[in-house]
Amino acid sequence: MKKYLVVLSFLSFQLGFSQEIAVVDSAAIDKLDKMGAYIGTLNSCKFFLERSVDENDLYGLQKHYYTDEIAMFGPDKMMVKSRGTLHNKDYYYNGKNFVYYSAGENNYVILPAPDNIISMIDSIHTHFGVRFPAADVFYPSLTDDLIADFPVILYLGEDKIAGKECSQILASNDKMNVQLWIENKEKPLPIKLVIIHKDKQQNQYEATFTKWEINPKVDNAMFDFVPPENARKISIMSKSK
Repeated sequence: MKKYLVVLSFLSFQLGFSQEIAVVDSAAIDKLDKMGAYIGTLNSCKFFLERSVDENDLYGLQKHYYTDEIAMFGPDKMMVKSRGTLHNKDYYYNGKNFVYYSAGENNYVILPAPDNIISMIDSIHTHFGVRFPAADVFYPSLTDDLIADFPVILYLGEDKIAGKECSQILASNDKMNVQLWIENKEKPLPIKLVIIHKDKQQNQYEATFTKWEINPKVDNAMFDFVPPENARKISIMSKSK
């Protein structure tokens, strides 16, 4: 029965049906829940993201590449160093303040922030439009959010990504197709995330998680921003004002 539903779902993608067959696969939900439960046990982690992002410019859809170094500790510390085609920027969060630093322009912004990572990500994104790479997989509400927003959630079977045996999950609605590969081990970590938009351009976002370090010893000082020489402190206005 599941294979039949998978075939019907993919036919809807290929033929452009405006309405997909609603089906939520319990095997997919189980794997998402296990990943979320494991991530919830972590005290700290470090990893890299290798990303590609499709963006529009004067000449149409262009693909841009980025490498992100990410570290998180406890509920209230995070650091992101992002380098790529269009930007070189860092984020620092120490439980009290969020700092956005543009390495290319050598300027920075300091913003007051909530006292935990998830609330900080929500607040900074809502008020200032800052996007945090692949942050969704760390949300405790990930499974519930997918069920609420995607009528189709399927377990597509086993696949190998960068030599790792993974389970492939598909979530689809009328706007996008989201695919997530989760490693098949006692530590079910996300390995790859792909988002394909269903508009005419069908732009894509792809991120591969590499070099995972689980519960490493972390120096708290790495989450405190120290302005480089001649860096300028600037201000930005909230989008909500």
